[in-house]
Amino acid sequence: MRNLYVSDAVRSEQNLYEDIVIEALKMYGQDVYYLPRDIVNEDTIFGDDVPSRFNSSYKIEMYIENIEGFDGEGDLFTRFGVEIRDEATFVVSRRRWDQQVDRYDNEISVRRPKEGDLIYLSLSNSLFEILHVEHEQPFYQLSNLPVYKMRCQLFEYSSEDLDTGIATIDDIQSNYDYRYSLTLSGGTINFAVGENVTQTLSSGVVITGEIAAWSDSDNILHLVGVGADDGKYHNFVVGRSISFNSDSSWSVTAVNEQNNLSNNEQNDFFSTASDDFLDFTETNPFGDAENN
Repeated sequence: MRNLYVSDAVRSEQNLYEDIVIEALKMYGQDVYYLPRDIVNEDTIFGDDVPSRFNSSYKIEMYIENIEGFDGEGDLFTRFGVEIRDEATFVVSRRRWDQQVDRYDNEISVRRPKEGDLIYLSLSNSLFEILHVEHEQPFYQLSNLPVYKMRCQLFEYSSEDLDTGIATIDDIQSNYDYRYSLTLSGGTINFAVGENVTQTLSSGVVITGEIAAWSDSDNILHLVGVGADDGKYHNFVVGRSISFNSDSSWSVTAVNEQNNLSNNEQNDFFSTASDDFLDFTETNPFGDAENN
């Protein structure tokens, strides 16, 4: 039978333990930004959400459990380029989470960190995606659970909409998103970076894009985060006007697309370099259909 005069579920002891944890996180942790994922157009069959949006950010201290560097497979050199598969485990206090993130006036829909949300680590200027949230470690040391542990993987940007209000985060979209360049004519109003322009198609579908840059010397408007109100793919149409702040005097004369994600691809470099140590002259009669 346990000692009746000693209890590990005393609220004052639990609060003291939690205060010590919070103090340690503030001393040895890092200030990060938590970015909740906003579901835009979910595929209810496969459970995918390709056009995700991150339109808010919350600053909070977290401790990186990896003291000797990031975990994971590290840097992989493949024929398609370099893949960086860093992983990290972040620890955050439950009480601080309630104070900073799970507030009544914040845009958050869950009471704990959620798989699929992002963490921006300014230490390495990188985004990590939460893969799993562990809420039972340490395991009830004083009959309470003071922290969340989040196992995360380096996030690969793929045209998600970043509108968090933090310039270093939002610049990721401006630099690497799939970009549309519209050549315009006829208007006089100046465009502001970060604002939205729209074009209404003959079918009534409205296409919206965020202004990434405006070149007034040649009237070329650069747009990112382009999407339609019906959730399907549509392109801008030449000969139709675009609207900005209720002004529709500009007309589209040309449309060009630029895939900024491919700027960092190193396929040709690795393909050429691999010729020095990979021998492709040998054939496999059982698996190579072309040479049978």
